[in-house]
Amino acid sequence: MKIFNKTIVIAMALPLALGSMSAFAGQDHHDGMKKGHHGGKLFSQLDLTATQKQEMKTLRQANRSEYKALRAENHKVMRAEQQQLEKLVLASNFDESAVRAVAEKMSQQQVERRVAMLEQRHKMLNILTPEQKQKYVELKQQQSEKHFMRLEAKQHH
Repeated sequence: MKIFNKTIVIAMALPLALGSMSAFAGQDHHDGMKKGHHGGKLFSQLDLTATQKQEMKTLRQANRSEYKALRAENHKVMRAEQQQLEKLVLASNFDESAVRAVAEKMSQQQVERRVAMLEQRHKMLNILTPEQKQKYVELKQQQSEKHFMRLEAKQHH
């Protein structure tokens, strides 16, 4: 019975978790370097040339058009999958294989969104000079360390 209850909780929480992660992925994918939370502050500290700034802007604009086209479709698909999971969870008999199939499909879609986001970041980072890339790595590491220190401080309170 415990396994059944855990499975139900996971099945109910999975769409919420994936939905929020995809929202973050979509936001990161969509905004590129505009927002500090997603790298804008880092890029602004790299002393980009006018040409580099224009190349970054061009990449963001191309990405924005593609993102807008896919966003509506992704929301429809995610809503349908969440409804499908809800029906499976509310059924009188739990169909683990059906739940697993939907969950795996949702996970694969998340992977695809993550890959697209990282491909965009790769393109942006390849605009940088080797020195700028090194500085980006250092700044990213500092940012990561600050983030984990804040998390640890929250956990101790």
